[in-house]
Amino acid sequence: MQFLVSLTYSYSVFRTPLATLHGWSRAQTIAPYQYMLLLVSFGSVLGGLWQDRKGARVVASFGGCLIGIGCFLAAWLGNDHARLVFTFGGIVGLGVGLAYVTPIANLLKWFPDKRGMVVGFAVMGSGFSTLFWGPLLEKLIGSDASQFPYTVPRTFVVMAVICTVTVVGLAQFYRVPPPGWKPEGWTPPPDNQVARSFSTAEMFHTWQFYALYVIFFLGTSVGQTAIGQAAPLLQEVGRLGAPVSSGVALGVLGLFNAGGRLGWGSLSDYLGRKWILMIMSFVSIVACLGFLRDVTGFWGAISGLCIAAFAYAGFLALMPAFTADYFGPENVGANYGIVFTAWGICGFVVPGYFERLLDHARESGNLAAGYREVYFELAILAAIVTILAGFLRPPNPQGARING
Repeated sequence: MQFLVSLTYSYSVFRTPLATLHGWSRAQTIAPYQYMLLLVSFGSVLGGLWQDRKGARVVASFGGCLIGIGCFLAAWLGNDHARLVFTFGGIVGLGVGLAYVTPIANLLKWFPDKRGMVVGFAVMGSGFSTLFWGPLLEKLIGSDASQFPYTVPRTFVVMAVICTVTVVGLAQFYRVPPPGWKPEGWTPPPDNQVARSFSTAEMFHTWQFYALYVIFFLGTSVGQTAIGQAAPLLQEVGRLGAPVSSGVALGVLGLFNAGGRLGWGSLSDYLGRKWILMIMSFVSIVACLGFLRDVTGFWGAISGLCIAAFAYAGFLALMPAFTADYFGPENVGANYGIVFTAWGICGFVVPGYFERLLDHARESGNLAAGYREVYFELAILAAIVTILAGFLRPPNPQGARING
């Protein structure tokens, strides 16, 4: 399910063909991606609330249908910028959000003893998605600009068929654990006892919720920006001869994205989530200042992008586990859906802001200076996350209200 619905990570393959076909700017071509991330997050809120009441199967099935409808409409209406944003960014994004949250919430209920690892396994599928979608989309669209009026709509249709059939089909295998379920022989550790029954309203009264929200927003800024501009960046630095196509490079990026989700999530079960969070943020700083701030060639670009994706991946594994640790598994679908909106708002605001900086730098004839500014600012955001993570601790049994 995660593997298929995470087509957002391969959207950058569309950006150059859309710019060539319609004459759109970089800021315009990233707009469907921005709105998709925003709608994914709000779809996750709806999906989390819905699946806590009605089960994961119906929510994921409905999400798969929406993805298919949105892709079909994008093929038909996507030659207009606003309509592409509405269909692919809005309808598809909402469907992805509904389907995305269901395996995470369901697995957290089945495996309370291995939250980091099991969420890492689930979202690893999301990271691996570019191995499938990146090369496939690149192949379907092709490189002949004269064929883009035909190949771009056709690609949306293929995506619609694949997602509708597979996502709805896979949803039928979902099962919800019985009330009071816990693995045989497992006793919750003492620090888990305090976070077993926070409702969403109670969660809002803890400072931990707001801390996690800010950390999620700032922490994913580096990865969302880097992944969103991956294909155009690799095409720019690879014009003189890149060893692989941008679609294949996105697949490599997906390996690091997937590996980071399982790796960081599993480590957090043993070393503690707070320490892993701080290490991840430091890795993001290395990616920004050590590689992406001064991109001069293909290998530097792909190395920086892979490191950024590796660090970013951990947030998608740790934040569901943090939510279950701090606020309990009973309402984890709704609670994590709310926390997940930080990711969506980040994707809506941050990549677009930095793409506008790059548009201005390109217009002034100094794109390299634009990249230096972008990744220096992102490194500052990652440093703030490192500091904030050091203050995290579980809420007290009474709810740790903000006013004391």
